[in-house]
Amino acid sequence: MANFSEYVKWRGDLEFDRDPFNPVDNVIFSLLSYLPMDGIVPGPDESGSISVEEAGKLSVEKNKKYLSGFNLDFNITNAIEVLGVIKEAPRYKDCRLFGFINTIDFDNDKQFSAYCAKLNSRESASDMLTVFRGTDMNLAGWKEDMNMSFDNSVPAQKEAVAYLNKMAGRFPDSLSSAAQPALIVAGHSKGGNLAIFASAFCNKAVQKRIGMVFSNDAPGFHKEVIQSAGYQAICGRIRAFIPQSSMVGMLFEHGETPHVIKSHAAGLLQHDMASWEVTPNNLVSTELTQQSRFINKVIHDWLDQIDEEQREKFIETIYTVITAGNAQSIADFPSDFKNTAAGMIKAVKNMDAKTKKLVLKIIGDLLKTTRKNLKEEGLGLTGRLSRAKKKILPGKG
Repeated sequence: MANFSEYVKWRGDLEFDRDPFNPVDNVIFSLLSYLPMDGIVPGPDESGSISVEEAGKLSVEKNKKYLSGFNLDFNITNAIEVLGVIKEAPRYKDCRLFGFINTIDFDNDKQFSAYCAKLNSRESASDMLTVFRGTDMNLAGWKEDMNMSFDNSVPAQKEAVAYLNKMAGRFPDSLSSAAQPALIVAGHSKGGNLAIFASAFCNKAVQKRIGMVFSNDAPGFHKEVIQSAGYQAICGRIRAFIPQSSMVGMLFEHGETPHVIKSHAAGLLQHDMASWEVTPNNLVSTELTQQSRFINKVIHDWLDQIDEEQREKFIETIYTVITAGNAQSIADFPSDFKNTAAGMIKAVKNMDAKTKKLVLKIIGDLLKTTRKNLKEEGLGLTGRLSRAKKKILPGKG
């Protein structure tokens, strides 16, 4: 059950000039995107950069608070671990990090974060990597994710396009080839969605330079996006990965065929890329579980019953309830549970009759869809209970 740490032990001595960027490197840099890089990596409007080795030294002091005591955000813990593993490895230590951005906008339901890495010391743009962060602990980001169910261009997607266009301008002269992709774009979860969206809708001159797009357990898009000329132009360069019990990576529409990856975690925890199993230069392939296929069908069937206006109203209502106690982050729930819970209960009580009816209807439709699919799959609750009863009481009806 080897993961990224073992991979660095196996391949960490091989620089990218000797051994090209592969799917496991994609996992490592995508995990690194969750690192709090403020005050460590220069921003998009700054000209400088910092090596992975130097960033590792600075991060020890700046991010030690995340390693002391209980930290709810395992993505940050993973990112700090990744940096600790790669900061002295020849393959990574001289890579230059730059262009870090992290913005949270509660008014516009936007959470956006990204950074870039130069994977070798040559002056050309060859092997320049752009990585988009997935949803973090901020509720604005979770709201933006939910908005994707009715909006085919959320704020973070638009910013991702502008960011890729801008950062590609750092090295404007190189073009990709089969052997040497000039630009690589990657991301995990919503970050994978942003990686594809930015690559599909960036300037055509930039798009021509993109060699590979890595999407890791990322939600898909509306059909209009899949059918667009920009998406179709980049589709053949997308390498999408999902774990065998994927839920997030099965949402919405996908034009690319994902590679199913083996994870040593259970259920939803497989969304954590640190649990993905690796070989010396690739990810371990497997097949989707029956549970993942079932949940995917339930969600798709359910969403097909709800029009975009109902989805928007439902999401706005749920978000209002969740944030009624002034929570701005998932971490606020356990730290101020009493006030958060009280605010949520009050928000439900104050809900007008029409809204309450809609919410109950949508939840009811989800339960009906689940029951219908259980029966179609031969997994009806009644049948399961009946079979269990017969095992316990042989001969009884």
